[in-house]
Amino acid sequence: MKAGFYQFNPEFGKKDKNLEIVLKILTESTFDFLVLPEFFATGYQFLTRDEVSELSEPIPDGKTTIALSDLSRKKSCYIVAGLPERDGNLFYNSAILTGPEGYIGTYRKTHLFYEEKLFFQPGDTGFKVWDTSIGCIGIMICFDWFFPEAMRTLALKGAEIIAHPANLVLPYCPQSMPVRCLENRVFAVTSNRIGIENRKPEQELKYIGQSQITGYDGQILFRAPEDEEVFSIIEIDPAKARDKQLNKYNDLFKDRRPEMYNLY
Repeated sequence: MKAGFYQFNPEFGKKDKNLEIVLKILTESTFDFLVLPEFFATGYQFLTRDEVSELSEPIPDGKTTIALSDLSRKKSCYIVAGLPERDGNLFYNSAILTGPEGYIGTYRKTHLFYEEKLFFQPGDTGFKVWDTSIGCIGIMICFDWFFPEAMRTLALKGAEIIAHPANLVLPYCPQSMPVRCLENRVFAVTSNRIGIENRKPEQELKYIGQSQITGYDGQILFRAPEDEEVFSIIEIDPAKARDKQLNKYNDLFKDRRPEMYNLY
């Protein structure tokens, strides 16, 4: 299938403008599966709860979800996108999956990073996998990658390709995703943003770009530059992620010994 990402620099608070830019480029492109960054339409560096409230949306009835759902129907494609979700008086760092049938589902970020903890609730959906016409899709968001349990859980649930919306500021993820993919034998599409947000003078956030498509064998199939807008689509075969056999004697999942791990 044709899978990829859109790496760009959204303007904080300009939700309609950012969404319009994304819809235009997606409408003019051909793909089966595309991942957009975390908070792709709103920007990331919130200063107050009022800002969060103003820019968050209900799912699936908010403008962003409706727009992407409509696009997915028209193009018969799958899209994963990060956005701030409002659920009553609570807010979540969430990602939606849309497809040819419209809205499909939501994942709420499990591991909140830094000042996200001031405004958002820890995710309560658990890690979810959707069986679609193009393969089994799992979602994690940004800092989730730092926890091996996140990707392992998705892989054990049958994910063949992991959508990874992100606003990465730490430098580690691009070099680490090959290991995450190799140890789980899954594909991953990390869609990061670029640019700088300095809404707090003493706390500038510089996003590292380097959005990346990583193969089930740990190979970097494509990596974007650190500071350029990039729309990239490549061909991958998610079915290859179903084979966990490393050699004639070792199967990555069958060789697991959970009784020895003492996980709590």
